[in-house]
Amino acid sequence: VLTDHQDLNNTELKTIKNTTAPRQYRIRAKLRTYKPQKLHQSVKLHCSKCNSLQEVPDGDEFDFILQRSAITAPNPELHNTSWYESLMWTTEDQKERKIAIHFVKHDEMLQQPEGTLLMIEGGTLKEIWKLTERFKCVIPVRSAEDDLELLDLSAPFLLQGNVKYYGCKHCSAPKPMRHLSSIAAEQQPSWEPTEIAQVLGIELLQYVFIMKFTLFDGTGALNAYLFDY
Repeated sequence: VLTDHQDLNNTELKTIKNTTAPRQYRIRAKLRTYKPQKLHQSVKLHCSKCNSLQEVPDGDEFDFILQRSAITAPNPELHNTSWYESLMWTTEDQKERKIAIHFVKHDEMLQQPEGTLLMIEGGTLKEIWKLTERFKCVIPVRSAEDDLELLDLSAPFLLQGNVKYYGCKHCSAPKPMRHLSSIAAEQQPSWEPTEIAQVLGIELLQYVFIMKFTLFDGTGALNAYLFDY
C-alpha cells in the first residue's frame, strides 16, 4: 500500500485499464511478480539519443577484447608526442606482451597521478584495474596507422575509479585520440567523462535501473515499470 496521495480514493485496476491515460489514481494491490529476480540484473545501459537499452557487459567480454587487441604491438612511431609521454616494456611471462602507457601532459608537464589521464596498449584487465586505483582516468587504446584509437565499443572507452563508461555503438562516431589534446590544453583539465566522450565522438551510455512489477487486486492485473538513473 502506498501511504501518500491520501486525497485520492482507491481505484480498482479494472477501472484504470478501461480508461485512457494520462490520469492519476491511487490503488491498493498485491505484488504478484517482479522482474528481474536478481537485483544486479536490473542495471542496464541506456542511450538517450536512440533510446536503446543494453545489458552491461561482463568482465570476461572486456578481458577478451583486451587480449585480442594485445596481438597488435604498440607502434613506437606514435610515442612521445607534444601532448603525451610514453613508456613501453615487454612482460617477462611466456607471452612476452608489449605494453605501452601514454601519460597525457598539461603545460608540457606530467601531472600528479590523481589528476592524470593515461592511455594503455596491451594491458590485461588486472593491470588496468591496478592503474585506476592510482590514476584519475584510464583509456584502453591500440595503435592505428597514424594515431592511437579506441578499442571495440563493446569495451568501456574510459575507466574512472571503479566505474566503466561505455559508448553507444549506433550513435557514436569514434575519433582518433589526438582530439583529447584539446582538453589537455585547457587551463585546468577536469577529465570529466561527458567532456571526454564529446571530443572523442562518443555518445555516452548512462547506467539506468529498471524493474517490472505485476500488481493484482482481484479485479485485474497491471504491469508497472520502474526506470530511473
